[in-house]
This record gives sequence, C-alpha cells and structure tokens, in this order.
Amino acid sequence: MAEQKPISKNYLDLKSRVWDEDICSGCGACIAVCPADALYFEIGVNSLHPQSNNYCKSAVDDVPCGACYEVCPRVDEKHLDLLGDYLEITAGKAEFDIPKKQSGGAVTALLANALDIGLLDAVVTVTEDLWTLKPHSMIITRSEALIAKAGSRYNWWVPLISSLKEAVIKKKYRNIAVIGVPCVVQAVRKMLETDNQLVGPYKKSIRFVLGLFCTESFDYDKLIVGKLKSEYALEPMKVCRIDVKGKLEITCNDGVQYVIPLAELQDTVRPGCGVCTDFTAIKADISAGSVGSPEGYTTIIVRTLVGQHLLDSAVANKKLTVGGEVDIEAIEKLAKKKLKRKPA
Repeated sequence: MAEQKPISKNYLDLKSRVWDEDICSGCGACIAVCPADALYFEIGVNSLHPQSNNYCKSAVDDVPCGACYEVCPRVDEKHLDLLGDYLEITAGKAEFDIPKKQSGGAVTALLANALDIGLLDAVVTVTEDLWTLKPHSMIITRSEALIAKAGSRYNWWVPLISSLKEAVIKKKYRNIAVIGVPCVVQAVRKMLETDNQLVGPYKKSIRFVLGLFCTESFDYDKLIVGKLKSEYALEPMKVCRIDVKGKLEITCNDGVQYVIPLAELQDTVRPGCGVCTDFTAIKADISAGSVGSPEGYTTIIVRTLVGQHLLDSAVANKKLTVGGEVDIEAIEKLAKKKLKRKPA
C-alpha cells in the first residue's frame, strides 16, 4: 500500500473557516507567507478578506502547503485572560523629542534605540499620507525615519503583515521587529511557533514583536469619508492625533478636540473585529498603549525576556525613562469590555 501524504489545509479551508464567516482580521499574514503569491487584498468593496488568483499549488496541484491556514489568528483562536502573563508593568516616556509622538513616545524610543545599536535592522510598521491620513504598511531601517513617522496609525485597518514578505524574502533582513495590534501579534506569534518549513524564513527573521492596545480597527473610507468629512466637516490634513480610549478622540492641529462615542462608529468598524477578545496584545514581547499611564507617558507591559532586554537597553542608553504609577484597573476595565465578545 502506498504511503499516504499528510493532508494540509489550503486557502479554500481558510475561506470556509474564516473569510466566509466574516471574521477575517485583515492582518495580511496569509498573504505574506503564501509561497505562490496567490493571495492579495483588493482595496475597496472586496477588502473584508483576501482574494485569490486561483493559483494555490495546494488546491490546484495537491502540493502540501498549509502556510496560510497555520498563521491565521482566527483559526483555533483561544480566548485569553485580561492582561496575560507579564514580567512587569510600568510607564515610560521618550527622553528625546518626537514631534508627533503618541502618549509618551515609548514605542518609538524602544525601537529607535534597537535600530541604533544593531539589535534590529528593520521595523515593519504603519505610516500614513499626511494629506489624507490614508495608511500603508512600510519597512523602516533608520531611527531618524522611525522618529519622523512616529504617531499611531493603528486605528485604521491596513494589512500590515503583508509587508513582511518584502522585508524577509526580497530584502532578506534577519533582525526584524513587527509592531501591530493584537490580531497582528497573534499571527506573528503563530509564525514563530509553527513547524511549517514554508514559514521558516519568517521564523528565523522576526526577533521582536511589539503589540498595541486595541479595541477595534476602523475602515479608512467609512470613517474618514463617511463620517469625519461628511458629518463633521473635518479635513484629514487638519488632524494632529487620533486615539481610542473607550471612545474616539480626535485632536486637530489648532488644538480643537472631537470626542465621538464608539457606539456611533459601529458601521465603520471592520466586521472581523467583532470576535476579537484581546485588548492588550498578550502574545507580544512588549505591549504598549496610552490607557492607564499618566499624561505624557506610555503604559508598557513587558512580557518576555526579549522585551525586557530591549527595554533595559533603551533605559541604559538614556533613550527612555520608566517609572510612575500605572492604573491597572483602567486597563482591565477596557480588557473586560472586549472580553465580553467571547462567544457563550
């Protein structure tokens, strides 16, 4: 009797399990690891999940793969604790000027220090068009560029991890940091833990994962065009900062602030966010956000020895100051609210 080949999942299984159920996070992990470049996002009406060009070698030629299915954060998603495991929780702020920093600028300080001393050679992150606020993922390799691009763009949906393919496969960086919201962090952690050989280059190249607190991500067109421009007559170029702390806070260049309850924005939230129960990105090496820290500081949750090393290095090199009391109850309050999405 001929030996049976192991059966691996392919994009059709992912489509049935995730895409057709409208629970895709939009992280782009499946696109990044697809060896045939068969998956892509079509921006616009079909952007709720990836599309396929029908050249999946597993589905068409019966070639074992399964990479896309194995790294999807919505497959076998585990419902998590409020804050997860951690080594310490502290507040931090950058010790140098960051013009458009979010809260204390600690995330930028951590990563800029790691780039400067050679711990990292690339950071996969999100930046935006200053005129339109339209986001896109990119690779940053110099601390000066990282500082110039500082500021949170993670309120917008963008398939962040899809830029990993360029960083790992084309440019062959081998000390990469990924910054992302919880679904991105979950996908990257799956890359680091899988035994699938096709994901091997990513597993060898990603050194550090920084997670950002997140309640949900918004669709750019629906929020900017459909809400802010139409209902509030607010031009994107006038926006200085956007933050989500149980409500949407928009600060303009002239200091005027708009506060919009999240209940009024539900039609702008990506459907896949409705099943996510992770507020603090508990699979990261370090999680960070503005909730719980004093004004001008960033809350930092150190979860792993890798995260501790990067934090200690930034402090030792006087790029970052830590200390100050963190209101853990404030973080837990939002974490509990998101955890209620857990299916019965």
